[in-house]
Amino acid sequence: MAEQTASGTATAAPQVTIDGTSIDAPRTRVPQGTLYRGSIGMWSWVLHRITGVAIYFFLLVHILDTALVRLSPEAYNAVIGTYKTPLMNLGEIALVGAIVFHAFNGLRIILIDFWSKGPKYQRAMFWVVLVLWAVAIAGFLPRQLMNLVADFN
Repeated sequence: MAEQTASGTATAAPQVTIDGTSIDAPRTRVPQGTLYRGSIGMWSWVLHRITGVAIYFFLLVHILDTALVRLSPEAYNAVIGTYKTPLMNLGEIALVGAIVFHAFNGLRIILIDFWSKGPKYQRAMFWVVLVLWAVAIAGFLPRQLMNLVADFN
């Protein structure tokens, strides 16, 4: 016998034969919208990890290029000169976006872990994180875009 699932697809119920009689076996249901099944919690987790790794690699490069000043001031100046390009300006915008999201989402994770009602409100807190992120980026973006336009002149 076919059974209708929440997504609208029909699946066949497993059949069990006992003493020549075929009956439908009991089905176990997988809860929908749980962690790592495409819900907001999963996307928050994915974005938090991606931004964390991006920030880590930025810090690694930043430490290495700053260390050049002791080895060779000329090499340091050359590296810093390559950072004054429109492509790196876009990279700075992405970096600030990643840092701001990672910071706000980290506070959300702390609330989920240490506030007794955190798990109940985790979905709403994610939307608050996105709104705060948009407001913070909207304050940063105009000035940075002026720098980007100045790089082309």
